[in-house]
Amino acid sequence: MPAHEQAALRFLHVSTDEVFGSLGANDPPFTELNAYAPNSPYSASKAASDHLVRAYHHSYGLPTLTTNCSNNYGPFQFPEKLIPLMILNSAAGKPLPVYGDGKNIRDWLFVTDHCDAIRMVLASGAVGETYNIGGAEEKLNLEVVQTICSILDELRPQDPVVPHGNLISFVKDRPGHDRRYAMDTCKIESELGWKPRESFESGIRKTVQWYLANETWVRDVTRGHYREWIEQQYSSK
Repeated sequence: MPAHEQAALRFLHVSTDEVFGSLGANDPPFTELNAYAPNSPYSASKAASDHLVRAYHHSYGLPTLTTNCSNNYGPFQFPEKLIPLMILNSAAGKPLPVYGDGKNIRDWLFVTDHCDAIRMVLASGAVGETYNIGGAEEKLNLEVVQTICSILDELRPQDPVVPHGNLISFVKDRPGHDRRYAMDTCKIESELGWKPRESFESGIRKTVQWYLANETWVRDVTRGHYREWIEQQYSSK
């Protein structure tokens, strides 16, 4: 590559908070200095990719940047994920399958806030560095589902089952399901000036309204094999 293109090149790797393992109830949030401790094959594969990116920077000078984000939500998320699945099942009067006891805790990040953070890291992040991105919105999974149900009680009182919370059911927990994630975002806030714009309350309402208004998109992405996958993954057996 010409020198001016080399100077402008950045390789940004988007990773996850899952690489750090699970936090206890009173543990401080993950920082960029936390040791990696993945607990599932999925999170181990993400940790491995983080290490590969770091190694290419260290060995060959590839101008890398790595971001580790918390749980995303918002428009266009595939309906296998917790929030869109709960919205769509609630509206249709179908069961709302919650893993385990519903007390797993996640930090929730609205998707446009994540996009803003990625743009900022690409534009101004220090080469070779990692940045945590989070929404500072820790919620129990059950609390998230109950919030969705409350919004739908307000917006869709004509749905097949109201109150929508009556649809909540508990299913067998996933293997290696970490109890709590939380992200310390002091580094990206102090060095790059990023902060999330959306609260969970504003973001979740926008998300519910988007899925209710985009039924055609939902139908197009939930045909055939997707339905079989949902039945298999959320079976109560």
